[in-house]
Amino acid sequence: MTVLASLLSRADNTPLDQRRRDPNTLLDQEGKAIADPADPSQKLALGGDPNTGYEKWAEYWRKVHGPRFIYAQDTEEGKIRHLARYDQVHRISAGPTHFTPPPYVAPTDANGELYDTVIGHIPEYRRPDWDGMAYLAFNTPDDLKAVFSQEKLRTKIVPEDQAIFRELAPVVATEHIILPSATQRDPILLVKIHRRQEGMSREEFQEDWLRKHANLVLAKPAAHKYVKRYVQLHNMGPVSEGEPFWHPASSGIDGITIMAFANMNDVEDFLMTDDYSEIEKDERRIADPKASEYWTGLNYNVVNRVYPEHATIR
Repeated sequence: MTVLASLLSRADNTPLDQRRRDPNTLLDQEGKAIADPADPSQKLALGGDPNTGYEKWAEYWRKVHGPRFIYAQDTEEGKIRHLARYDQVHRISAGPTHFTPPPYVAPTDANGELYDTVIGHIPEYRRPDWDGMAYLAFNTPDDLKAVFSQEKLRTKIVPEDQAIFRELAPVVATEHIILPSATQRDPILLVKIHRRQEGMSREEFQEDWLRKHANLVLAKPAAHKYVKRYVQLHNMGPVSEGEPFWHPASSGIDGITIMAFANMNDVEDFLMTDDYSEIEKDERRIADPKASEYWTGLNYNVVNRVYPEHATIR
């Protein structure tokens, strides 16, 4: 299948020197682009209390934007049937990331004792680049084009995207299902974004990743114990500026791993196994760890016309 995996960050007031933005995003309450999001006089379109900004954005994306996207589909011409699957993946800050993998440890002094107070000893929070991912699957590239050629998406959804997102980096990919999901209702996803090692071509990376690395994962008992779904998304999108779906952040991504789990504890347990250590070591053989990243998200299935799911022939 063809997947449009759009990595995204929410509209917020983070200064531009701390987080990127797309041109024409971060709209104010009059629909105009905010020049400096850190300027307290500028009010984001979503508005509201900044203390609950993340909660409001997550609620809006799931409960309002998702239904609006579906409502905008042309039912008379059957365009909605071209969308095989639509998932929203909301990053969870308490889940594992490449910055803070398990096991988690308590901060201690030089003698291994707990500090008397946490004041002055609170670890710095390091935020991944992305707050989530929109995962849209299509049977063919033509189906993708049919959906995104609709006038209503251009006039109704794109302006909304500009108001609620800070950055949208689409990855047009070929989906390879290594381990199919039995239920397609797996709630927790580990999302790993890969950029190849220097000296490899994208084709060489993807071939090795699909053959050697996937076989290594399948050979590990921990993968079958914990992982409910394992998918590789191979970037086949544009590499030149100006082409449809080109984005400077996503054009350098070679692939995305998606692993699904029944609960957050299973993700943490999996990442602490010896099997995963070997998987990660092999990953570093083909993917640059300094340029790659991972985080954990809560998955919401909005549309699904794919059932049952089967492994892709490799």
